[in-house]
Amino acid sequence: MDFIKQTADFDLISFGEVMLRLSAPDKEKISQCEIFEKNCGGSEFNVASGAANLGIRAAIVTKLPKNKMGHFVARRIRYGNVSDDYVVWDYSDAKRLGIYYYESGVYPRKSAVVYDRAGSSVCSLKLSEIPDEIYERTRVFHISSISLALDPNLRETALEMIKQMKKSGAAISFDVNYRATLWSEEEAREVIEKIFPLVDILFVSEETSRRMLGRTGTLDEIMKGYADTYGCKIVATTRREVVSPIKHNFGSRIYYDGKFYEEKHYRDIEVIDRVGSGDAYVAGVLYGILSGGTIEEAMSYGNALSAIKNTVVGDMSVSSIDEVQSVIKSHHATGHQDEMVR
Repeated sequence: MDFIKQTADFDLISFGEVMLRLSAPDKEKISQCEIFEKNCGGSEFNVASGAANLGIRAAIVTKLPKNKMGHFVARRIRYGNVSDDYVVWDYSDAKRLGIYYYESGVYPRKSAVVYDRAGSSVCSLKLSEIPDEIYERTRVFHISSISLALDPNLRETALEMIKQMKKSGAAISFDVNYRATLWSEEEAREVIEKIFPLVDILFVSEETSRRMLGRTGTLDEIMKGYADTYGCKIVATTRREVVSPIKHNFGSRIYYDGKFYEEKHYRDIEVIDRVGSGDAYVAGVLYGILSGGTIEEAMSYGNALSAIKNTVVGDMSVSSIDEVQSVIKSHHATGHQDEMVR
């Protein structure tokens, strides 16, 4: 794919908030439980870590409070095989780590998230705090619209980074990843549509395309429209069917170089924790692209990594490339399969 640099210090640099995740255990409700399970996550970090665990070099741009909670997250960043070269520390009196609370649903009760992230340290991140040499150090720069929704200052920093990365020759990967709890459809649409002309690799769900972005027509017409109108090189759309909170079907469709690509869905996925499964899909696709595979291989990596992530507790994908390749092989196999890997 000739729009992506062949070499750089990092294959992927992502930009975004890394939060503390507090989860109600054992399918309990947030309003009911007495304890929370502590973890961390954030969309762009999930992508960087998921891809790094498959084998590429990744880093994240973020800002953390200089306290014990910030150090906890910094250790998790390194645990996820992600470089902390561009972690900025907040020493101010107002420093804080964003938090989100999660409860896992069981039919008919849906899973739910409660955010407590207003005014977190990442919102004060300024462009001047990020070294200028970063723009030459990556092949792909990844960001989601979550970083644009959190705070006007962070939005300004993010937008300028996108422009500088594009100018320096990095391919721009953008996940629309709309969150209605963070901003209105009208505000999101106005901001996001201005970014599309800079985007090389676009991830957007059909629901978001139709509802928030107001696109009409068939799914193929919508996907091709992003390429024709804005010049996006790759457009990827996940296709998730939620049978219940604990059973999903999952696949995706990708448009690239005038053609559509799709494989059979993963059916009856037994969901332990769906949070981060969309990020795992992005991570798998980006890994496939950056490792020099075909678009079909990239799609297969994305679908498989997302399917596996649903079975893992926490935001982060923790799969190796060997595990992913094994799942892909089983997914396409016919006849008898072994019940256990041993």
